[in-house]
Amino acid sequence: MADKVAFELVAPDRLLLSIEVDSVAMPGLEGDFGVLPGHAPLISALRAGVIEVEGADEAQSRIFVAGGFAEVAADRLTVLAEDAVLVSELDRSSLEQRVQDAREDLEDAADDEARRQVEGKLALLEDMLAAAR
Repeated sequence: MADKVAFELVAPDRLLLSIEVDSVAMPGLEGDFGVLPGHAPLISALRAGVIEVEGADEAQSRIFVAGGFAEVAADRLTVLAEDAVLVSELDRSSLEQRVQDAREDLEDAADDEARRQVEGKLALLEDMLAAAR
């Protein structure tokens, strides 16, 4: 059995990470789960949240994903994220302003569809802000 997991994190516009790690904890759609070397094969949907990586350098140890999918094999883990950013790169003041703007947009929503879209955006921004703490 291998002692590391090959971890790749792919965002829509780039390969964000490709490293060997000890373990990875992820926000699964049906609950959080971890991946260690020798994990059974699995495919899971991910919800918005933070991926925690053990065995990576400090800057790469926490990544915010806006959802996506994870494919696990015995020696590798591939995450296809809807969007992803290193938590260390999140700017709290910018996120706070974006949350405030989204709340104002929610008050101004003209119909149910516009309200639903703004509510989704606001929830994602609030999750990002919580991760940046």
